[in-house]
Amino acid sequence: MSLSSSISQSCYKPWQFLNLERESTLMGKSTVIQMRCRRAVSACLNVDVDVPNTGKMALEKTKDVIEMEGKFLVGTYARTPVVLERGEGCKVYDVEGREYLDLSSGIAVNALGHGDADWLKAVVEQAGTLTHTSNIFYTIPQVELAKRLVAFSFADRVFFANSGTEANEAAIKFARKYQRHTTTNGQVPATEFIAFSNCFHGRTLGALALTSKVQYRTPFEPVMPGVTFLEYGNAQAATELIKQGKIAAVFVEPIQGEGGIYSATKEFLQYLRNACDDAGALLVFDEVQCGLGRSGFLWAHEAYGVFPDMMTLAKPLAGGLPIGAVLMTERVASSINYGDHGSTFAGNPLVCSAALAVFDKISKPDFLSAVSKKGLYFKELLKQKLGGNRHVKEIRGVGLIIGIDLDVPASPLVDACRNSGLLILTAGKGNVVRLVPPLIITEKELEQAAEILSKTLPVLGN
Repeated sequence: MSLSSSISQSCYKPWQFLNLERESTLMGKSTVIQMRCRRAVSACLNVDVDVPNTGKMALEKTKDVIEMEGKFLVGTYARTPVVLERGEGCKVYDVEGREYLDLSSGIAVNALGHGDADWLKAVVEQAGTLTHTSNIFYTIPQVELAKRLVAFSFADRVFFANSGTEANEAAIKFARKYQRHTTTNGQVPATEFIAFSNCFHGRTLGALALTSKVQYRTPFEPVMPGVTFLEYGNAQAATELIKQGKIAAVFVEPIQGEGGIYSATKEFLQYLRNACDDAGALLVFDEVQCGLGRSGFLWAHEAYGVFPDMMTLAKPLAGGLPIGAVLMTERVASSINYGDHGSTFAGNPLVCSAALAVFDKISKPDFLSAVSKKGLYFKELLKQKLGGNRHVKEIRGVGLIIGIDLDVPASPLVDACRNSGLLILTAGKGNVVRLVPPLIITEKELEQAAEILSKTLPVLGN
């Protein structure tokens, strides 16, 4: 089984040529960029392989791809037995030609769905101009994106990373540096952290130490010490611990995604804010999954009127390309010096151009109000169709991040939905169905999803 060096058509199917024109504005200067993008490329892979006359590679068959994955990739993923080939809007298609309504969005990443025209134009244009420079040099897309994020948030400064876990790693370091920078009179800087039950902050050692699931941490212990996990929503316990003066920062998700779609309360977040202010600790909101429009607000914390010292972002920001970001106040940023942290790839022109295309759409008030409206409609629809089932304990969430809490494992329902053309996720302890569709989803598509969920619910038993 092999791949030929003449497979340009299968790698570059959608179009052979594309005329692109975009007006770019920075610091009052306006320019029009035009380019002709030739999509026909002589080779995608320089490996010696045979290609069937049909032009379809043998690897495109589901069974072959799964076998090859098992042979060559490290076994870190329990994958769904589907080989996806292409996507359009809220639909994806596998190599066998089956269509699926995608309410997983690449784990809440594809906020604009698949193949958004403005996103595609931005990516192709930037790829043909300048893709990567490292952070040794200035680039316009990075400055433009940082400027947008600051203008539309509490923050004064931005640090770019490549993922959510990297953003949280950076926030850990920045919190420690801030405490060292502001501690005087020979006192010992605060170095410890608070996180909460059902939280998820990432897989690298620092972020993993802040993640509550024991099974994620145990194989890699010892992880970073000094983290205390408290019950999500327990303001009194958090306040008492923060008061002791050893906490560098409190990490909290305004809406927990991986943990089971639990929303904070205004009172809880306000208590954390007050306690951090009194003790000199920092408050960090992890909005990697719930941020950038998914809640119907641009940032999930805006619904509560409580604002952090730092906020971490990632998943939807570049529409499927890898990016992370830490937004922070000037007070925090002033403690960070040259060389304190860095990244080779982070914030390169390609991902920042993609992120600008995403951000400029999602940040529009009409777009956000549509997310809120569709979220309310979908929740009511689900309650009507599923609420009477004895296995459905609760349907919760806000905007287009919704959880169906079951009293049994959710995996049979996930499998049945997939076989019926609907892609959904689990959360919590495997008993929560997580629904995070593209934010562009239509009411008709939400009705289709609710209908499939309703028809497949009997797989959970009587």
